[in-house]
Amino acid sequence: MIRNPTGGATPGAIVATLKAMTVGSPKARASFARGRCVRGTYIPSDRAEEITKSRSFTAASRVLARFSVDGGNPRMPGADDPVLRGFSFRLGDINHHSDILTQSAPIHYARTAAQMLAYLKARVPGPDGRPDPEKLRAFSAANSETLHQATYLAAHPLPASFADTTYWAVHAFPATNRSGETQFIKFKVVPVGSQAAPTEDTTETKPEGLLQDDLESRIAARDIRFSLMAVLGRAGDPLLDVTIRWPEEDHRETVRLGTIVITAIEANEACNASAFNPANLAEGIGYPPDEIFAVRRAAYTISRARRR
Repeated sequence: MIRNPTGGATPGAIVATLKAMTVGSPKARASFARGRCVRGTYIPSDRAEEITKSRSFTAASRVLARFSVDGGNPRMPGADDPVLRGFSFRLGDINHHSDILTQSAPIHYARTAAQMLAYLKARVPGPDGRPDPEKLRAFSAANSETLHQATYLAAHPLPASFADTTYWAVHAFPATNRSGETQFIKFKVVPVGSQAAPTEDTTETKPEGLLQDDLESRIAARDIRFSLMAVLGRAGDPLLDVTIRWPEEDHRETVRLGTIVITAIEANEACNASAFNPANLAEGIGYPPDEIFAVRRAAYTISRARRR
């Protein structure tokens, strides 16, 4: 059941504030509005069933996916925060599919719905088209955990391509295997092959159009592959605060669930008509317990309805 956030921080208010930060079309996504739809296949590993009985992850299937850049308008004046990249994908068939939403940082920018709404409101542009710097400083000083994501991005410059980027789903998902054993995992999507090193003309300022051009060129030349990894949880891991990582998370035991193979560019209408909804999880992967996931589940439904 979706919890009702307090202090007026409803999913509807969050969607409305995200839209207030943009100058895009009313039919555009409230966040990660600029992107490219692709398609391909998913090949499960022989260890997937150790982690989950979900047919989305244990059976081969087609893949619908979308690479994107954060924001309703990625070039919004005054947006000084580093820009995230996104990779959303759907695995499985019409009866047993899962939508996984990942991003190029392992943490979120807010811990609660109320904090998320306040974070966004502090960034709504004023009459000059820019957020109020005094309001931003005051909010950050009172909510230091909301700086964790930007700090991570500043310390880890992005590669030149969507195809060379590592992506995370920031939530802890309960996964149940065929033996009935449940443990928490985090999804991590890792490019197959040598990851390109960041260069001076990459990172957050690279025009979104060039990222899409690069993606199309790579797919025209060959397929693009990612390993879908499950980072295994431990007793005592923080499950409710998505602004922090698990202890020693980068050195945890991981299991490769399978390989995502991107083989072709798809018409963007295919991704627009079939919105990636975090509520879509096939049996064997449960809903994360944190408040931000609950808000996102509801917000995606609201946002899609308003776009229509």
